[in-house]
Amino acid sequence: MATTIKVTAGDATEFDTPALVVNLFQGVTHPGGGTGAVDRMLGGAISQLIADGEIKGKMGELTLIHTIERIPTRRVVVAGLGKSGDFDTGAVRRVSGDVARFLRRKGVGEYATIAHGAGIGGLNAAESAQAIAEGTLLGLYKFDTYRSNGNGGEDAGGPDGEVQTVTIVERDASTVNDLTAGVSVGTVLAESTMLARDLVNHPANVMTPTKMAETAQQVAEEVGLELDVMDRDRMREHGMGAFLGVAQGSEEPPKLIVMSYRGDPDNPENNLGLVGKGITFDTGGISLKPAANMEAMKGDMAGGASVIAAMRAIGSLKPRINVTGLIAATENMPGGRAQRPGDVVTAMNGKTIEVINTDAEGRLVLADTLCYARSLGITRLVDVATLTGAIVVTLGKACTGMMGNSSKLAKDLDAAGERSGERFWELPMLEDYRELIRSDVADMKNTGGRQAGSITAAMLLREFAEDADWVHLDIAGTSTASSNKGHLVKGATGVPTRTLAQLAINLADGK
Repeated sequence: MATTIKVTAGDATEFDTPALVVNLFQGVTHPGGGTGAVDRMLGGAISQLIADGEIKGKMGELTLIHTIERIPTRRVVVAGLGKSGDFDTGAVRRVSGDVARFLRRKGVGEYATIAHGAGIGGLNAAESAQAIAEGTLLGLYKFDTYRSNGNGGEDAGGPDGEVQTVTIVERDASTVNDLTAGVSVGTVLAESTMLARDLVNHPANVMTPTKMAETAQQVAEEVGLELDVMDRDRMREHGMGAFLGVAQGSEEPPKLIVMSYRGDPDNPENNLGLVGKGITFDTGGISLKPAANMEAMKGDMAGGASVIAAMRAIGSLKPRINVTGLIAATENMPGGRAQRPGDVVTAMNGKTIEVINTDAEGRLVLADTLCYARSLGITRLVDVATLTGAIVVTLGKACTGMMGNSSKLAKDLDAAGERSGERFWELPMLEDYRELIRSDVADMKNTGGRQAGSITAAMLLREFAEDADWVHLDIAGTSTASSNKGHLVKGATGVPTRTLAQLAINLADGK
């Protein structure tokens, strides 16, 4: 059962619910607002715990107080918001996710919360509600499709294993409409992100290129998108030798999935292209990866998953812009027909690439997909890929690597990421790096060696973005999380689904 986020006008101290969530900034000794009202109804219990040093308001701190029928709610959770100077919507997402899992472990199937940060925290009502919805839904995400007992283990939760309802209670009735609008947007973005997580978490024997195309078809039907799925023969007709070179080692048929949203059909130049790497399993090909941890390579299609999910969000939220999502889906396998190190492939635009390492395959499928996007007249392009291990060495899991040829589009992405709470760091694209992928036998080679590995991969992609404004996002580090924290849960993160959708919204609004 999916969790529902609701909004109601009323006094939180009078709301009959199994649990009520209030908050506290670090360093506050006398709580105000909704927290202060609850404190007074509890005879100063929260203030006493602050004085005793049990409640400090630190980010991540959760304190459970049993009310013993002093107010209608049976429990109060005081959630620390951290320092007020550091507070933003990211803090609301984290608190909401942590609280949701905390109460699920307590067996609470429904609870209420005040609007964190609205008012004294400096957030408007819609921002607060959107962040609460995103944090709660994403924080409660579980992937237990393949558990034979049908439960999620020790974090299963209430009577049926889920939190059914979360209600935002707001005293000021004039803000209810804004809160409701924020919840609506947050729910769409969270559900879309969870779709991306599902796609990545499925095993590769299920999530094949064909299954990705079927999922795209379902999304297109759900939110009213156009869909075109290109097969091997059509790719060959378009001269996509780089893409097909990667696909030729697998028995699974490759798919180039094209999803189109027409939000401004009278202005075709008002466009955005989202290109996703969809390698549904990456063995490395002939340049075989080590066996240890190879099972994680089912997630090499996380970029494609985020594009499918972002298109779902865009189709639901309907910004006034034309957006095309292109997903390059195939396996990279060491079959008898697999391409070899030393092979030379020709991309759709006629440029040739010497294959030095068959494990540098993502940039090959993206090269042809970027060419195809340009053939459709798309002038702003963002590609998303789990492209290099080098980016994990450089940035870890804290932020996504960003490279490109357009400072304007990079700033637009940064702004969208600021709103979504997904972080990016731009790396330089100096001409010096182009020398590292110079080939003796072709226009370029597909790897430049150990030096600046993330940047040289992006330098190759730049050759196929041509004169479009283009930014490349390397999500090899941020596509998965190693533990539960806030709105992130162990496994696939769905990054950067929400940023891509926010980018489309911002561009449509002229921001």
